[in-house]
Amino acid sequence: MEDIHHIDDLDRKILSLITRNARIPYLEVARECNVSGAAIHQRIQRLIKMGVITGSEFIISPKKIGFATCAYVGIFLDSAHLYPEVVLQLKKIPEITQCHYITGGYSIFIKIFTRDNEDLKHVLVDKVQAIEGVSRTETFISLEESFNRQLPLE
Repeated sequence: MEDIHHIDDLDRKILSLITRNARIPYLEVARECNVSGAAIHQRIQRLIKMGVITGSEFIISPKKIGFATCAYVGIFLDSAHLYPEVVLQLKKIPEITQCHYITGGYSIFIKIFTRDNEDLKHVLVDKVQAIEGVSRTETFISLEESFNRQLPLE
């Protein structure tokens, strides 16, 4: 199990500000927190080193680049011991953006983006279901993402 790091109120305020706007200048964060820019820089570096912050990224809108279909797929395995090898094969499929080992009826749950339903069918049949150890899949097409957010810190 991963180490749980305890963060103080200043860390929470910093995290709250930078998760709302990853481009916010450190000096603006410092003004909001009533501390120096150097203190903010040190705190953020410490949070990165602790693994509390795992990076920053630009988020691409899938629809804007032609990926109109978002689906979630529950994957049933022939045997649980096949999980590591199946995940290695799933990683090779670029349309899959998330992969979770879960409890319940499925062994694996993935999030996938494709250009359209025809493309989804191709990815499922020719790529996912072709992986040795995958016995069957169940697919849920997302009609709309209502929200996607970070954990609340304040």
